[in-house]
Amino acid sequence: MSSQLSRRLFILQTLLLLLTACAEEETSDQELELVIGVISYGEEKQALERFVRFREYLGKKARAIIQLEPTLNENIAIERIQRGAWSLVFAPPGLAAIASVNYQYSAIFPLQMEDYPRSIFVVREDSPLRQLKDLQGKTVALGQPGSATGYYFPLHSLSGFTLTEILFAPTPKTVLELVAQGKAAAGALSSEEYNFYRTKLGSAKFRILFTDSQNVPRGSVLIGPNVEINRQQLIRNYMKDAPPNVVEDVGYIPNAEPPDYRNLISLIKQVTSIAKRLNSKPVRLF
Repeated sequence: MSSQLSRRLFILQTLLLLLTACAEEETSDQELELVIGVISYGEEKQALERFVRFREYLGKKARAIIQLEPTLNENIAIERIQRGAWSLVFAPPGLAAIASVNYQYSAIFPLQMEDYPRSIFVVREDSPLRQLKDLQGKTVALGQPGSATGYYFPLHSLSGFTLTEILFAPTPKTVLELVAQGKAAAGALSSEEYNFYRTKLGSAKFRILFTDSQNVPRGSVLIGPNVEINRQQLIRNYMKDAPPNVVEDVGYIPNAEPPDYRNLISLIKQVTSIAKRLNSKPVRLF
């Protein structure tokens, strides 16, 4: 091989090494992008405001671009989780259970709750219905698939019933609106949601028909399988060490273990077995 050809090969190899090094350096300097999913039930502005300090804190610590994606309800959230679109999820219990068992999301912190909510059925104050069994043959409003208190627990309570129809409301507030308007004889939601939304419907008056005796576990902060494992641990550490005002804004408990969803997952599997019948009229829940 001539010395001139050898020099040319050496130069080409050197150029390739330099280009590879530059590409690696450019990649390492690129900011990570994390998308946080949260269910807002139509209150996107409030959700964005609540996460301002958290996004700023985590973005600075993780050297990441933090996007927040408020989503109307659990049904849409499940679609986003299926696609792996969310890196972090502030998930209510039903959604957290589904994401962890079906889509490899990991619960890292429990969400704050003022009290353990229960799944309840509410009726208008002037309704003649007095017991859960009075819903036999009636139209009932439920929440979306993915909601523990608005969908899974209520369907479990109604096992064996035949209903005229089930109306699926996009938000807990809509559940109450359907009851107030007389379109549904009763509606299911959490006791926490009921206390929050019942004052927002003007003169409409309600009462609780039935309270489920089962405890509902807390929701969780979830981290997705699309986040590299070492970054997962770093994010967990940053969130654990976050300033108290940042933690309080978004409502998680940094020094507690995530909830155990095994019982809830078992209940979800039972209810899912009758899901195909829910759009029929009448609706036979057995």
